[in-house]
Amino acid sequence: MSEPQPSVPAGEDEFITVAKLGDLAEGEGRTVEVGNRLVALFLHQGQHLAIDDFCPHQGASLGAGCLDEEGAVACPWHGWRFRMTDGTWCDNPRIGVDRFAVRIAGDEVQVSRQPIPPSDESPGPA
Repeated sequence: MSEPQPSVPAGEDEFITVAKLGDLAEGEGRTVEVGNRLVALFLHQGQHLAIDDFCPHQGASLGAGCLDEEGAVACPWHGWRFRMTDGTWCDNPRIGVDRFAVRIAGDEVQVSRQPIPPSDESPGPA
């Protein structure tokens, strides 16, 4: 888990630094703390992607899951797969987890404090 984040007044900064560039290898993931949420951060095809760390099936950490070549992470407990690009469950896109905007600032990987629900702006199948 990442270091505790300093307190930032609401609205002052909507992104939190969670890693440095190069901390994640291609296809690797980890769980990071963003405000009061745990977020699964992965590096897929050179792009950092973030979704809610909590699997809705039984609460496993998605950050501990395996990312496939299509950009879907499999829950380590029961194999539920979620698309990193939009947070939807691969077997039923009506179910999903929140995703989070990620930006790079210098050598820092930053994740938005505000989640994006899985139904908003879904780009389609991974």
